[in-house]
Amino acid sequence: MVRAALVVYLVIASSAAIAAEPTAVTWKIDNLESIGGARVTVVGKPKVIETEQGKAVEFNGQDDALFVDSNPLAGWPVFTAEVIFRPASKGPKEQRFLHFQPAEGEDRLLFETRLPVDDQWFLDTYVQTSAGKQTLFAKDSPHPCDRWYHAAVVVDGKTMTHYVNGQEELAAEMKFMQLSKGQTSIGCRFNKVHWFQGAVRLIRVSPTVLKPSQFLKP
Repeated sequence: MVRAALVVYLVIASSAAIAAEPTAVTWKIDNLESIGGARVTVVGKPKVIETEQGKAVEFNGQDDALFVDSNPLAGWPVFTAEVIFRPASKGPKEQRFLHFQPAEGEDRLLFETRLPVDDQWFLDTYVQTSAGKQTLFAKDSPHPCDRWYHAAVVVDGKTMTHYVNGQEELAAEMKFMQLSKGQTSIGCRFNKVHWFQGAVRLIRVSPTVLKPSQFLKP
């Protein structure tokens, strides 16, 4: 009887441990009311649009944004953050289109586009925590605007790497301390500057270091 009870206890404990493990969070950016079950605050007049891959939200580059009442990266010592988006030509030269930030302090993860000319962009990513900070400024890897792209930032606790369409562009050493609970802005930086012109369709964050073969497809 004692042995049977011990087996049952171990099974329950094991199941609880498995259930407690963090899992990937996928956000479809297809409405203006709720994303991933979290409340959304709308700034300006972003539009829900139809695309060949489903619905997305389009931003005007002047005063459109979504603020999601969740920071899905909170508590993760390593992560992979992915976004599928379409930058528009003739948009602002500096755009912060995806920003994860805790409720307190200046820790953050930023996805940015830079447009050196009207019809090209390159990826600029930034991570800051109490343990360190790093910028990956891929000025030598331009891409045409007005197309769908996949961008990813991978942080393994020692190194930060970013990718566009599964191709590594830059990597650098960086110490990382996990982020705390907070919010996410889509379409501008958290303090409502550097607005994004284009569309965002999908965001996924994973509590693991993914390989490019495991990334979402644009």
